[in-house]
Amino acid sequence: MSAAQVDVAALAGLKYGDLAKGGWGPRLRRRFGHYTPDDWYEATVCSLVTSQTDWLDVGCGRDLFPFNPAAARMLAARCRSLTGVDPSDNIDENTLLHHRAKCMLQDYVTDRRYDLITMRMVAEHITDPAVAVAALRRLLKPDGQVVIYTVYKFAPVSLIASWTPMSVHHAVKAVVWGAEEKDTFPTAYRMNTRAALARLFAAEGMQEMRFRRLDDTRSTSRWLLLNATELLMWRVFNLFGVPYPEHCLLGVYAPSTGNAHGP
Repeated sequence: MSAAQVDVAALAGLKYGDLAKGGWGPRLRRRFGHYTPDDWYEATVCSLVTSQTDWLDVGCGRDLFPFNPAAARMLAARCRSLTGVDPSDNIDENTLLHHRAKCMLQDYVTDRRYDLITMRMVAEHITDPAVAVAALRRLLKPDGQVVIYTVYKFAPVSLIASWTPMSVHHAVKAVVWGAEEKDTFPTAYRMNTRAALARLFAAEGMQEMRFRRLDDTRSTSRWLLLNATELLMWRVFNLFGVPYPEHCLLGVYAPSTGNAHGP
């Protein structure tokens, strides 16, 4: 998945606007040539949503793109239909949905089939991934695509999260990302490697169409000096061709016999 396929720079430009008038974070990342995992995910979804897209967002919560509401509004208006599925009461606060179902993915029963199904930071919470992927396949049109954006199982933050209780998760997310307790859920990490995702989708007759590791420097994003130091470290890793340890996963999957669409 390259910048030629997904124009992350263009969408980031719309997202952050005039950098001279914005905060130091976007300016600092631009200086280092770094885009956040959210930037890449948002640009990927933007490249796949057209006026003919029936779109299902799994685990949508109150926001499609928590850090890019303008793009979320644009895509919600662009697509033919937008359905959200989420067992949390947070879905009641999502004003962009055309249809909503407050239930688990595997319990969502409908005659509708979708061109695009997205899962943003949901896969790490799924305890029965085979059942979840079977539900995705059932809800997908023959030429549809599924976009999975999730954390990597063996990234440092994921490893720390897997070793600590939920009370610590709440506290850390509140300090680092300003998240509320109701937005923090237990993690399982059962489909959080590229190999695991490929295996799960292959079992349902689907294949990986595109994949990207998304280097992540957001853990220090609230502190200027720390973030500048981490971005410098990220650049050194890249200079020597060493994979950055903290990263997320972004994969696009489609039926093996279908005709994938999009760039």
